[in-house]
Amino acid sequence: MALIKLAYKQIIDASTQGAFEKSVLQASYQEFLLKMQTYNPERKFKTFTELKAHDGRANSLHYKLSFAVGHFIQTLHNKIPGLKDNLGNSIAFEIPQFELIESDIDNISAHKVAIIYTTGTLTLMNQLADFMILANGDVSEKPEANTFVLKMQNNLAIVSHLESEESELMALTGNRYKQIQ
Repeated sequence: MALIKLAYKQIIDASTQGAFEKSVLQASYQEFLLKMQTYNPERKFKTFTELKAHDGRANSLHYKLSFAVGHFIQTLHNKIPGLKDNLGNSIAFEIPQFELIESDIDNISAHKVAIIYTTGTLTLMNQLADFMILANGDVSEKPEANTFVLKMQNNLAIVSHLESEESELMALTGNRYKQIQ
C-alpha cells in the first residue's frame, strides 16, 4: 500500500467542445490581451513565447490569468472533467492550477491553456497492469475500505508517493505482515 496524489492535466484549445472549456478559453484569452500590455505596450511581440523571451516577468501571466477562470473552475464542484473511474464516477480534486501554454495577440485559435487538477490523498491498494485500485484518504490502518478502479492514461500522473509501513515491512521480509493487536 502507498499514499499517493494524482494530477490530471486538461488541455484546452480552439478544438475543445464543452461549454466549460469554451468559457475558460474565451475568458483567459481576453485576460491575456489585457494583461500582456504591461509587458508589451508597443505590441512588438505577438506570442506568449516571444513575450517571455523578451521579459521574464511575463511568466506571471499564468497566475494573473487564473483569476479570470477561477469562477468557472468553481462550477466543477471539485470534480475533474474528463477523468472518471471504471464505473463512470468523477474523481475529486483539491487543488487546481492554471497554466498558459501559448497565445497570440492576433489569433485566438493559437490560444492554448491547461488546468492541472491535483487530488487529495489516496491510498493505492494495488495495481493491476494499467489499473490502480484506490481508496479515498489514508485507509492504511483500516481492515476494509471502499475502493474504486482508475486506469492510468495520458495526462494523468502520480505526483506524490509515500509507502506505508506495512508495505515496507512486506517488501523487506518478503512475508505477509499481520498487525498484532
